[in-house]
Amino acid sequence: MKKNSETDVLIEEARTGSQRAYNKLLNIYWLDVYRFQLSKWQNDDDAEDVTIKTFAKAFDRIETYNNKYQFKTWLITISNNIFIDEYRKRKTETVSINKKESEAMTITDEEPSPADQLINQQNLAQLKAFIKQLKPHYQEVINLRYFHDLSYKEIAEEINEPLNNVKVKLLRARKLLSEIISEQKFN
Repeated sequence: MKKNSETDVLIEEARTGSQRAYNKLLNIYWLDVYRFQLSKWQNDDDAEDVTIKTFAKAFDRIETYNNKYQFKTWLITISNNIFIDEYRKRKTETVSINKKESEAMTITDEEPSPADQLINQQNLAQLKAFIKQLKPHYQEVINLRYFHDLSYKEIAEEINEPLNNVKVKLLRARKLLSEIISEQKFN
């Protein structure tokens, strides 16, 4: 493995809490993890849910990554373990009453996205039309965060998901929304 590769630099930055590094790592490796999960589940929604959980767990434990191994391999291993856990849960349908939530990191964008710029310009009708192009679970977290002003914790309680999942979903939703808006501007 090449030392001081872009990924190595991003991982070191992520370990110091760089949101830009988290965003770049998510963008670089999203498709690899998603395709891996899609091959397991054969279902877009399940593959996307486990991919979100993978990045949430990886970002929460980035300090445990050993650079003797490829980052992609580490992510796929985490993803596979989550797949196994999810598969077992669905197979047995056991519910835990005392589910303890791990402490979560803050994932935020450093620069205003095209979505933020539209909100600032008060062009809500157009923004809502763009949001409707997202998958329903992305629409929900965007609406709860930006139109209902709920905190990450409140959103997690509202949709009954771990805090890290909410943060990664919002990060992904903002990226997809930004792509939709950019496409519309150039068309």
